[in-house]
Amino acid sequence: MVKAIRVHQLGGPQVLKWEDVELGEPREGEIRIKNKAIGLNFIDIYFRKGVYTAATMPFTPGMEVVGEVTAVGPGLTGRKVGDIVAYAGDRMGSYAEEQILPADKVVPVPPSVDPIIAASIMLKGMTAQYLERRCFKVEPGHTVLVHAAAGGTGSLLCQWANALGATVIGTVSTKEKAAQAKEDGCHHVIIYTEEDFVSGVNEMTSGKGVEVVYDSVGKNTFEGSLACLKPRGYMVSFGQSSGTPDPVPLSALAPKSLFLTRPSMMQYTSTRDELLETAGEVFANVASGVLRVRVNHKYPLSEASQAHAELENRRATGSIVLIP
Repeated sequence: MVKAIRVHQLGGPQVLKWEDVELGEPREGEIRIKNKAIGLNFIDIYFRKGVYTAATMPFTPGMEVVGEVTAVGPGLTGRKVGDIVAYAGDRMGSYAEEQILPADKVVPVPPSVDPIIAASIMLKGMTAQYLERRCFKVEPGHTVLVHAAAGGTGSLLCQWANALGATVIGTVSTKEKAAQAKEDGCHHVIIYTEEDFVSGVNEMTSGKGVEVVYDSVGKNTFEGSLACLKPRGYMVSFGQSSGTPDPVPLSALAPKSLFLTRPSMMQYTSTRDELLETAGEVFANVASGVLRVRVNHKYPLSEASQAHAELENRRATGSIVLIP
């Protein structure tokens, strides 16, 4: 038996229960790991509330973890007991002391990257990589708009876009978050609680708009994000922390020939080669200093409900890590 967080019914943070669970031995193609650090992400909240539907009920949340391999399945090569590996993606269950994972879905963590840093950046960092390197390829001279610029993913998007030579505009809710966004590479910051971000972007770009908007907020920002785009701009909607956006008719894209995409990381890391390349670029940028990871909050795994409340109520900046 191992301890894990379990969700038996959908709802607020209080539905996260600390319980004993059975954990078997790894089968062919699987490994067992002892979790060292677990990343908390907004997608965990989506599943807890039922915005996204879990495959089973009850379920253990969590999509991001770093751990030490303690057992390997029969006939498995390429992984051995003692390896430090990371996982992020399409299988839930990381809110646990130990877990079993498919060996082809984990990546080795370089010795130069601390496990807590790796756990805080795997999902967010790979998200930033596919959004800015492949979904829309940010290049020097571009102007990009990043919503929730002080959040875990937003912070990395701003740093990476700046390093790629783009002009970065970020939106945040407070002066404190604005200061952090500036440190993380934003050339301009809009405090959306004090100023209309569409007007702000229009002023900052002399009415030209931006090449791309990275929007993880959803309902509250979606229409405004479309208005901020220049002709043939890209609307990249990759989250919905404020709720699901209202339906948009195709005709709304026509006046400026806009592109609209709702990408998922799983479709950008569907092969082993894509996964290794994506994670490798993230870890290399951490090691070189291009990406600075802010682990501003650490909680014992047993207190996951409190961590969820902090993230959901926008009291957190940077990344939150759960420690088993």
